[in-house]
Amino acid sequence: MTTFWSLWITIITVGTLVGIAIILRWCIKDKMGVPVGEDMGHEYDGIRELNNDLPKWWSYLFIGTFIFAVIYLALYPGLGNYKGLLGWQSSDQTVTSLEESKASVARAQQEKHLNQYAKELADADAYFGEAFNRLAMSDDGTSLRSIEEIAANSDAVKVGQALFLQNCSQCHGSDARGLVGFPNLTDNAWLYGGEPEAIVTTVMDGRIGEMPAWIDVLGEAGVQEVVSYTLSLSGRKVNAREAAAGKARFVVCAACHGTDGKGNPALGAPDLTDNIWLYGDSRDAVTETVANGRQGVMPAWKDILGPEKVQLVSAYVWGLSKQNNE
Repeated sequence: MTTFWSLWITIITVGTLVGIAIILRWCIKDKMGVPVGEDMGHEYDGIRELNNDLPKWWSYLFIGTFIFAVIYLALYPGLGNYKGLLGWQSSDQTVTSLEESKASVARAQQEKHLNQYAKELADADAYFGEAFNRLAMSDDGTSLRSIEEIAANSDAVKVGQALFLQNCSQCHGSDARGLVGFPNLTDNAWLYGGEPEAIVTTVMDGRIGEMPAWIDVLGEAGVQEVVSYTLSLSGRKVNAREAAAGKARFVVCAACHGTDGKGNPALGAPDLTDNIWLYGDSRDAVTETVANGRQGVMPAWKDILGPEKVQLVSAYVWGLSKQNNE
C-alpha cells in the first residue's frame, strides 16, 4: 500500500475513534444546561422531554466497544501499513508466483509466523492429509492405487468429487459437462485419450492445444469449402459442390485430424465425425475455428494438488465417463 493510502486510512480510522470519544464524553458529562430530571422544554404529541442520564449499561457498552477497537487496532493490522504488535497477517501479499507462495507458506510454518493462510494450510494437511494418503496410496504406502481401484471405492469417489468441485468445476461445470471451450468430461470424446493413464497425465501436467488459423492459407472461399466438408463428416447437410472442393483442401487438416477426420489423441486433435464440437456446432462457430484458429490451455495441477489428490480427481472423472458410456 502506498504512503498516501496508508495515511488516508489511518487518519479516517483514528479521526472516527476520536470523534466517537468526544461525543461519548459530551453525552456522559451532560452539557445540556438543565438539571438532571428537569423538563427540557420540548413537547411532541403531549409527551414532554426530560433531561435524564444515559442508561449506565448503554454507556458501559459503548465505552467497552471503544476500548476493544483501540486494543484491536494496536494488536492487528488495520491502520494502513501498520503491521500490529502481534505481527499477524492473513497471507503474504508480496508473492507473485506459485513457487514464491509455497516458499512463503513453508517459511511461515517453519518460523511460526502468525500467517493465517499458512496456518490453515498446515491444519488442513494435518487433518486431511492422512485421509488423502489412505484413499490414494497402496496399503504398504509405497505406490499409488490404480484409477480403477480408487473409482471402485465410494469414499474415495466422494473425496475426488469434492476436489473436483473445488478446483475443476469453474471451467468444466459442477456436473462436469463442460462449457463452450471447456470439454464435457462425462462423454466418451477425449481429445488426449480417455484411458486412466491419459487422464492422470492431463491433470498432472496440463495440456496446451492450438488450432492454427487458416484464413491466410485458404482464403475466405477456401475456408467455407473446408467448413462444408468438415460438417459433412458428421452427417450434416451441406452444399455438395462446396464439400467436394473442401475435401481436396482438407489435406492441410489431415496432418492432425487424419485423412478420415477421426482425430489424433496424441496431438489432441478432435474427431470431426462424432458431431461433438468444443466451441459450438453452428456453421458460424466452425467457420470461426477454421478461419482464426483456437487456443486452449489446461493448467497443470501437480504442483497445486500433488499426486495423491490428482489420482483421486482423475479416478472421479474417469468414473463419470465410464458410468455414462457403458
